[in-house]
Amino acid sequence: MHLSSLGWDDSFALAFTPFSASDFVPARVALEHKHAYELLSADGALTAACTGRLLHDATSRDDLPAVGDWVVARLRPGEARADIHAVLPRSTKFSRRAAGDTSAEQIVAANVDIVFLVTALDQNFNVRRIERYLTVAWESGAQPVVVLNKADLHSDPASARAAVAAIASGAPVVALSALSGSESGSVADALGPWLSPGHTVAFLGSSGVGKSTLINRLVGRDQQVTGAISDAVGKGRHTTTHRELILAPSGVLVIDTPGMRELQLWDVEADTLDHAFADIASLAARCRFRDCTHRAEPECAIQAALEDGSLDFGRWQSFQKLQREQAYAARKADPRLARESKAGWKKLNKQARMTARMKGQE
Repeated sequence: MHLSSLGWDDSFALAFTPFSASDFVPARVALEHKHAYELLSADGALTAACTGRLLHDATSRDDLPAVGDWVVARLRPGEARADIHAVLPRSTKFSRRAAGDTSAEQIVAANVDIVFLVTALDQNFNVRRIERYLTVAWESGAQPVVVLNKADLHSDPASARAAVAAIASGAPVVALSALSGSESGSVADALGPWLSPGHTVAFLGSSGVGKSTLINRLVGRDQQVTGAISDAVGKGRHTTTHRELILAPSGVLVIDTPGMRELQLWDVEADTLDHAFADIASLAARCRFRDCTHRAEPECAIQAALEDGSLDFGRWQSFQKLQREQAYAARKADPRLARESKAGWKKLNKQARMTARMKGQE
């Protein structure tokens, strides 16, 4: 197996240079278990584990391998096993805040060229959710493509596609059916422009949108187990339970992921949010005041657009919600910002108490 067929390129080769003089080999993470990994390499498939030093030196989960990562491995003599000594720098990564109450990053997929953001044109269809996925996808560094699956279940898939294209900030939008294809032919035909050999694509979306069925169409066999549509909720049953890198016969590398019940922002830059909501950023730039809060200031372009209907109120609310999440995630990642935020709230509360006291003395 040639490394180039696994997505190896000059940037990874350069990063591997410090290790090339020893008996290390590069390998790519195909599957992650609780305490072990399955790797793909020039020597074939390998089972591997992190060395104690790598585990000890890791300051966060981000320092350990994730599906799609290129790692520095050393083969164990006479075995199809290896030890992982280091993780090479990532070209892209799709991250979210880990589910639950913890404030930690979870890398969903690494070194991805194209992110297929899959949603279904059934009860699952939600433009606000697509906005959220697009924001995280733009931050990842990969090219997002919105895939509207189950077009055969929608009365007017063309209008749904147009509605999504209007908020996609230039990301391509494709409507198709995993079962019957699209107007351009099969699933492979519809997604063909982004399925180059040696490139890595990741399928992301909530549970039951048909990611595994789409992958089966691309791979040409039932690589991923799928579930039938539930009559009770009108959507597919979630079946994928782990992230996995698959080498398709066409040469494209495919990462399947479990459905996400929630996608909370992690370390999303303000510029990325402005790109995902370019229409709102453009309006804000036309406000009279640079520090406009878009509440009661005169000549506020945002408020004017909301009043005349040129800016959808739901989209404005979605932007504000993601802004709050972005600020919260930044405070969690940077203790200095957390202290400044806490001090700011203390100051506001103190001012409110003083105002109430003065009014009581009048």
